[in-house]
Amino acid sequence: MSYIALRFVTPAADADVWSDALLDAGAMSVDVSDPAAETPEETPQYGEPGEPGAIFWERSQVSALFAADTDPDTIIREVSKALARPAPPHETGIVAEQDWVRATKEQFGPIRIAEDFWIVPSWAEAPDPAALNLRLDPGLAFGTGSHPTTSLCLEWLRVHVRDGESLLDYGCGSGILAIAGARLGARRVVGTDVDAQAIRASEDNARANTVNAKFVLPDGLPSGTFDKVVANILANPLT
Repeated sequence: MSYIALRFVTPAADADVWSDALLDAGAMSVDVSDPAAETPEETPQYGEPGEPGAIFWERSQVSALFAADTDPDTIIREVSKALARPAPPHETGIVAEQDWVRATKEQFGPIRIAEDFWIVPSWAEAPDPAALNLRLDPGLAFGTGSHPTTSLCLEWLRVHVRDGESLLDYGCGSGILAIAGARLGARRVVGTDVDAQAIRASEDNARANTVNAKFVLPDGLPSGTFDKVVANILANPLT
């Protein structure tokens, strides 16, 4: 199975309008990116969606994905008519179906956090069997250990968690930080996330690492306090 990609460049002020209209017209997904990405003219954007002052690029590329039997030229005409705007110059392309699970596995190998501390995906061999190896299969949840903030949190836990302490992982994703805390000596470990798939992935990973950790949706959080809290999530929900 393949898909049709529709791409065009628009001023930043119009990117959201076009994105919403394309979704209304049946797009399976829409993203906005820098049309100069991976060139010397690329412009980094560090703000998060919803932050005051968060903007798109002055010239933003809108990319929409449609089913293979879609006529992208018809779509762009209909959307332009609905918005009462001229149709922008656009390009189309075929996006081939991939085995995304296999592609993810090829990109994710063992990750060294410290000399004796590794994150090892469930399908890989541990480089150092004698080290502290966290077995991980992120599934549909965020958190493989490869993101810099995750690595920094893991390094912090390795230094600061004490035997017998309690730990809350707020926004647990794959459960990687909660599980690391349990392996490092925390005794009462709780993780929470707004995504039910993250809770399932975290529970599976906890079993794979033979640790005792509880994962719940936010309204299931127990009352009381924790000795340590990690919250590897975006700035807006932290605030």
